[in-house]
Amino acid sequence: MKNNSSFKNLLICGDNLEALDDLIKKGIQVDLIYLDPPFFSNRHYEVVWGDEAEVRSFKDRWAGGINVYIGWMRERVVKMYDVLKDTGSFYLHCDWHASHYLKVMLDEIFGYHNFRNEIAWRRTPFSGSSKSRSQQLPRSHDSILFYVKGDKWIWNAPTKPYSDEYLKRFKWKDNRGFYRKTLLKTYSQETLEKLKEENRLIEPVRLGAKYSYKQYLSESKRECLIDDIWTDINMINPVAKERLGYPTQKPEVLLERIIKASSDKEKLVLDPFCGCGTAMGVAHQLKRKWIGIDISPTAIGLIEKRLEKLGAIKGKDYDSTGMPTTLSELKSLEPFEFQNWIINEMKAKQSKRLVSDMGIDGYYDKTIFTERAGIQVKQSEKVGRNVVDNFETALRRGKYEKGFIVAFSFTRGAHEEVARVKGKGLDIKLISVEDFFYGKVKI
Repeated sequence: MKNNSSFKNLLICGDNLEALDDLIKKGIQVDLIYLDPPFFSNRHYEVVWGDEAEVRSFKDRWAGGINVYIGWMRERVVKMYDVLKDTGSFYLHCDWHASHYLKVMLDEIFGYHNFRNEIAWRRTPFSGSSKSRSQQLPRSHDSILFYVKGDKWIWNAPTKPYSDEYLKRFKWKDNRGFYRKTLLKTYSQETLEKLKEENRLIEPVRLGAKYSYKQYLSESKRECLIDDIWTDINMINPVAKERLGYPTQKPEVLLERIIKASSDKEKLVLDPFCGCGTAMGVAHQLKRKWIGIDISPTAIGLIEKRLEKLGAIKGKDYDSTGMPTTLSELKSLEPFEFQNWIINEMKAKQSKRLVSDMGIDGYYDKTIFTERAGIQVKQSEKVGRNVVDNFETALRRGKYEKGFIVAFSFTRGAHEEVARVKGKGLDIKLISVEDFFYGKVKI
């Protein structure tokens, strides 16, 4: 695909291995790939996402060790290489756990000579427990491995404003304004004569020293090039407006720097592990075309909400594919994904902390009903009396006046228990997934 002007942005829910295959078959090629894959850190996150408190289980585990992880990454990166244009750029975000293994793998795929930078992003001043810091230096940076595919690529060198410390170097002044003394390392006789003529040449103060020249602040762009150590972008703080609660969410300014540096307007950006959609949101605002892939329906749902806030309309500004469209697909989801899908489709809010089966999975506040309502989701058949009984206890404990239990089917005992509870002033409604899925029931 040589021209991106007619390409509609695309959000794909599914395994990126299959999604990349599909892009290759369709002949779609991209200008920039940024990926922030699961790190090889053996962590397991149980997290709450955003104002809507989307809850999911985010897994970062690799049974079998580093070789399994690198093998898993390799088969995906090979397909990313095929999807990338010959003039394209590739950025892989990782940390100390596997960065050196990943670089060796990327050298083999892209070629050692196509490695451009290892960017060190200082994400935080401190990292790790006080115990670990007492035995080693704090780990405070991530690595971003930057490769290109061919001999030519888009490059808009990123810059940043002069720091206050740098501005202090312009401490000398003449009739033309403030200037700093800049060492003249290499020069021709012609350059030397021109600097003398312009009264900018500064003679060496001692024997063997080199010439300097006057660099005027008024003639400067007041910007300096950024090197491969990025210390001016912080992690998202806990109360930041852009924070969505995703455990590995990266700041928008970080993606803005990468996307601006290695793409132009209308160029196509791909994030094959798009998570909460930072790359998609930034690309959209920068007027780039984009493709985002994530295996989690919860993540895709979150990105759709994020894009909606940016004014992007599904079906008009982008297409979304791969979300569950059949009961069997819905039933095969992992438990938290299933729970999130149901509650999101019910237009309810996720509970803000993990709960046991006796708890409240989601809820409505009084903006929907005149009373508060709790929701429990069961990814099972023949939900019985004991579930209703436990849910009643949870509702009364949370001072809810109404409740919904969503499951694939219910026993007679469950219906009898609902009738008993209603006689005690608490309204619980049983909803089958099939009826809800096909719009046969109204909340």
